Order: sequence, then C-alpha cells, then structure tokens
Amino acid sequence: MFKTNVGGMDRILRIVVGLALLAGFFLNPDATYRWAYLIGIVPLATGLMSSCPLYSILGVSTCPMKR
Repeated sequence: MFKTNVGGMDRILRIVVGLALLAGFFLNPDATYRWAYLIGIVPLATGLMSSCPLYSILGVSTCPMKR
C-alpha cells in the first residue's frame, strides 16, 4: 500500500522519539501545553509503517538501494 522510504536508523530514531514524546504526555499531567506531546504519534506511526508521506512528496528515501 505505502512505498517504503524510511531506512533502518531513521526508523529506529522515529520510533524512539515518538515513544519519548508520548511518554512525556503521560508523565507530565500538569504541563501547560500537554497536548503538544501528542505530536509523537506522527513519528511513531511513520516509523512503524516504514513510510513517510512527506518523504514521498519531496522524493526522499533513506532506505538502502536494492540491487
């Protein structure tokens, strides 16, 4: 369905950043802009799917080339 355009290290970094932001949402219940942590859903989802819509629009790919 989606073309894979997110490589190994990029994928791991997206998942870690996404989980860290979502953890911040749950660990900081009194934060003023607590809802801003929910942006972590985006890198987590793109990391898990190995596909980034913005990369597709820009024509970027961090996947190794297939030979």
